Amino acid sequence: MLVVFLYNPSLAESAAGEGEVPAITATSAILIEASTGRVVYEKNADEVRPPASMTKMMTCILGLENMGVRALITVSPNAAMTEDSALGLQPGDQVDAQNLLLGMMMVSDNGAAVAVAEHIDGTVQRFAARMNEKAREIGCTDTNFANPNGLPNSAHLSTARDMARIAAYCMRNREFRSIVGERQASMRWESPRGKFLGMENTNELLGSYEGITGIKTGWTIAAGGCLAASARRNGVELIAVVMNSEDTKIRFQDAQKLLDYGFSHVKLQRVIAKERMSKPLWVKGGTNYRVEIGPAEDVSYPIIDNETAKEYSLEYQIPAVIKAPVKKGQVVGQIVVKYKGKETGKIDVTARQNVAAGFSFLSYFFVGLMSYFMG
Repeated sequence: MLVVFLYNPSLAESAAGEGEVPAITATSAILIEASTGRVVYEKNADEVRPPASMTKMMTCILGLENMGVRALITVSPNAAMTEDSALGLQPGDQVDAQNLLLGMMMVSDNGAAVAVAEHIDGTVQRFAARMNEKAREIGCTDTNFANPNGLPNSAHLSTARDMARIAAYCMRNREFRSIVGERQASMRWESPRGKFLGMENTNELLGSYEGITGIKTGWTIAAGGCLAASARRNGVELIAVVMNSEDTKIRFQDAQKLLDYGFSHVKLQRVIAKERMSKPLWVKGGTNYRVEIGPAEDVSYPIIDNETAKEYSLEYQIPAVIKAPVKKGQVVGQIVVKYKGKETGKIDVTARQNVAAGFSFLSYFFVGLMSYFMG
């Protein structure tokens, strides 16, 4: 199983092979391996363009990070009157955050995005500032958000590369991943009580493309057809972003071509099977003097084309001694995965048995001896 590593924007590098380049209509596009952010294919990936409703990826993740899913959101007149809103939100409607974010992402409701922004920061302008701060934190260098929904604004711009950075960051969040993976769902209101709406995701790849996991559509006249699409096969997850595809249908074909290309070029190489790696860790103040530990997941490297795994390395961050009590499954350290010397992610190392607090002569002797020699 591939652990979803942290995205590191400095690692992106083109690895598209010569020849088989996908024929796509999108003006700008990029395909990345999601766990490392390494670029498999790109086309005008740094060209600044309007991102349309792909913007809502950022709105959704900020919603999840800054308010509980049970937070009750009251729809303002400003949010209700926002153009191109498919949910039929009315002033005074009350919806919990989980339902509102689901509706916003599935049917791309612009008013819902405004309601989220106002709930968190009071105004769209203040929320846009939060969006830009988060974009910089993620590593975006050519993005400026002016609103939470992607409606046309001359100052609202991004690039395919930055959208991929945002998408990779968002897909690390389980709640976000669950929302964008829904093909069909119902949204329910708290007030008016009993009101609900059946919805179908605007992402037509859901249910039609093998391994699809998300993410978000976008379209305006200025932006053209936009799509951030993710898919996972055999442990490999890829993210494709297309901007200014010919139309709202062809954007799906463009993304599918990129994903197909990626799955033919990226393979997963397992280097450590979790069940085959086990080592003892000294325990202080326990009824046993040691506990067996090992990685919580298999350790695997994404390999592009004919490269080898020699550019990857592992760094073990595990203490010499742990204090009792120790519970089975408790995280006791981490394995840091590096590509070309730069961190791409971490895998938890966990205890594989319980050790109760108490006295053990061996624990007292060995831990005391270790403390003596370590100073």
